[in-house]
Amino acid sequence: MAALPIPPDISGVIGEVDLSGALTLELAGIIFSFMLINLFDSSGTLIGVTDKAGLIDSNGKFPNMNKALYVDSVSSVAGAFIGTSSVTAYIESTSGVAVGGRTGLTAVVVGVMFLLVMFLSPLVAMVPPYATAGALIFVGVLMTSSLARVNWDDFTESVPAFITTVMMPFTFSITEGIALGFMSYCIMKVCTGRWRDLNLCVVVVAALFALKIILVD
Repeated sequence: MAALPIPPDISGVIGEVDLSGALTLELAGIIFSFMLINLFDSSGTLIGVTDKAGLIDSNGKFPNMNKALYVDSVSSVAGAFIGTSSVTAYIESTSGVAVGGRTGLTAVVVGVMFLLVMFLSPLVAMVPPYATAGALIFVGVLMTSSLARVNWDDFTESVPAFITTVMMPFTFSITEGIALGFMSYCIMKVCTGRWRDLNLCVVVVAALFALKIILVD
């Protein structure tokens, strides 16, 4: 007689939050690092997915970015509380956009499907990691189409874009690619005498990334 597998017991991790132990000077750098990673990983993913979905306005901005980040932050806290992996926006969502997904209903359907196959996790675990490579390559092809809008004739724009694009896969991190892109953008603008083109927010973010790399990484 076959039986459904029992999900792992999470009683030992759910709610095990030690805020007093985390809020120390020794962990300040780690917390800051995770904050930057979560912020720019989520922002980069959301911008990439919404751009592909055609939800970006004429100014190149996602109008509902604040709501999306609220959901992302609450989900991250909830995921940490129950002891699971990070609950955040994933770049693989582009595959859903590619087949017509445009609203939150797409995420709801995917969530229901995950719930249905939750008890079949041993069978899913039998699928080797490289079997999903095709889907990831497809997502990468969809994302690279946005590079057509880069002004490749302006080296102060094209070089940072190139560095960002190349370093994401080389460092296995969207955040690291964005960090190097921010810093190279500021360096290119300053070295070419076009520092007036820099936005204060861009300079601050680039400086924070530089401090993270020097002091934390």
